[in-house]
Amino acid sequence: MNLSRSSAAAAFFSALSLLTVLKVPARTDSILAVSPASTEKGRLSVYFREEMVGFEDYSWSEDEFGYTLEVTGRMTKPLDLEVERLTIHLNKSFIPYSYIFKGTIGGLSQEVTSSLSEGKANTVQIVSGRETRFESQVRRDAFLLPNPLFSPYIVLARKFRCGLAEKAECMAYIIPQMEIPLAVEPQDGSPCRLMLAMAGVRIELETDGAGNLLSLGIPAQSLRVVRLDRDSLKPLE
Repeated sequence: MNLSRSSAAAAFFSALSLLTVLKVPARTDSILAVSPASTEKGRLSVYFREEMVGFEDYSWSEDEFGYTLEVTGRMTKPLDLEVERLTIHLNKSFIPYSYIFKGTIGGLSQEVTSSLSEGKANTVQIVSGRETRFESQVRRDAFLLPNPLFSPYIVLARKFRCGLAEKAECMAYIIPQMEIPLAVEPQDGSPCRLMLAMAGVRIELETDGAGNLLSLGIPAQSLRVVRLDRDSLKPLE
C-alpha cells in the first residue's frame, strides 16, 4: 500500500481499522530429550458501540528461543475482517523477527509475510492475487501492530506487565504500512493500567502481573476489547 504517513495513520485509526535443539542422553536406548513449550490460550471479544462485533482466538507460547503469538478471528464492524492466520515470532527480549498474516480485510484477500532483522523488514504482500515485495527501515525493537487487529497488543502487556515506572517512548510498526511513535505510560495509582498514545489517539490497556491482556479500549473509536475464558466464554474478573 503506497499511503502517505498521515493518510495511512488516519486510515488505520478510523477503520481500526526449530525444531528445538535435541540432545541425545548417554543412554543405550537413545531417547531424545526435547524442551517442552509453555502455551496459553484465550479469546478477545471485540465490542463496537457496545455491540459485540467479533473475536480473536489466540495462543501465546514460550520456548527456549522466545515467544510465538498465533491468532485466528472474525470481525464485522467497523471493518469486515477475517483472520485465517496471524503468527508473530519474537525473541526473549520481545523483539519480532517473523510475521505472517493471511485473511480478508474489507472483502479483499490479503497475505503478508515479513522477516525482520537488524532494523530491516523484508516483506511480501499479496492483495487479491497481486504480489508486491519491498524492504522497510524499522526500529529493531518496534512493536508490530497490524491494522486492524488487537491480539498483538498482548506483546506490550507481556513486556511491561505492571512494572512500568515511567513513560516509555517506543515505536510501532503498522505492518506493512509505516512506523509511528508510540508512548506508553502507567496510569497514576494503577500500575496495571497503561495509557498508550499513537498518532494522536489514546488507547487504554489493562494487564496484570502475569502480563495478560485483560482489556483494551479506544474511546475515540467506541471500541472495547475484553479477554475471555475461551472455555466458558465469560469475561475474566
